[in-house]
Amino acid sequence: MTVLDEARHLEESVLRSLAQDYDGELEVVVSVGRSADGTREVADRLAASTGGRVVVVDNPDPRGATPAGLNAAVARARHDVLVRVDGHSMLPPGYVATAVEALLATGADNVGGVMAAEGSTPFERVVARAMTTKLGVGSAPFHTGGRAGPAESVYLGVFRRAALERVGGYDEHYLRAQDWELNHRLRSAGGLVWFDPRLRVSYRPRSSPSALARQYFHYGRWRRAIVRRDTSTLSPRYLAPPAAVVGAGAGLALGLRWRPALVLPAGYAALLLAGSAALGGGLGVRGRVALAAVYGVMHVAWGAGFLTSPRALAGARSPISPAEGG
Repeated sequence: MTVLDEARHLEESVLRSLAQDYDGELEVVVSVGRSADGTREVADRLAASTGGRVVVVDNPDPRGATPAGLNAAVARARHDVLVRVDGHSMLPPGYVATAVEALLATGADNVGGVMAAEGSTPFERVVARAMTTKLGVGSAPFHTGGRAGPAESVYLGVFRRAALERVGGYDEHYLRAQDWELNHRLRSAGGLVWFDPRLRVSYRPRSSPSALARQYFHYGRWRRAIVRRDTSTLSPRYLAPPAAVVGAGAGLALGLRWRPALVLPAGYAALLLAGSAALGGGLGVRGRVALAAVYGVMHVAWGAGFLTSPRALAGARSPISPAEGG
């Protein structure tokens, strides 16, 4: 686990990780960035109170970047099966046992499941609904569910250490999208990434519109970086948000002089409202309106990030080939 300013959720996340119904030895390695909210104090307290089952290491990146922190945690971990945990995620009791079973049964390098977004405030609950629907995040099984089988990527991941070492661990250039990029290299090296819907992990969404917008803006920027490195990773669902931004933005600009052009942003808004009405069951009228707004924030932020992503972000190492992976 690598964390930065995660004092709010860290203790629950660590304790749930230690409370696994698993017939084997467990440890939690927490890589802590330079936090300003007391995260390090929470981590140190957990290390002192769990009889050595929690180990705290420093994230060597001064920004607290995720891939550097994960590599530091992997280097300190003692075991051959490595379970990635996020500071916003809560593992269910049978997660590790089910994941290890899937690793053994499939021979996969990495197995993972569903990012089960769950909110504790009205806004977080609306975001959680958006993050589990195709209108919000596309058709990736780790968001919306599906049948067990090979996948491009999975949420978090349970890895064989040998597989991680074979491809060189997490690419520390990627401040976002590092999970997808790592899984891409594992698959390019001939490995199997396996999705198992039994592996559901509770995830706490961002708690404000601005935080959500920042999150999805950076997702879009780094997804463009991956596409620049390897154009085979591009798909229509990645082009939908930037197309919406361009279409709605152009319609608004042209509509100042030619009113028929306003049909583009109006049509997009109608699509969001119709989708929210269909997918917002149980949220009420205000919740459905908020859901439409959240969809818009996610789409526009992701699309704007994709469109404005600087070429310098694509300067990481080239995708590893199967021969190199061997």
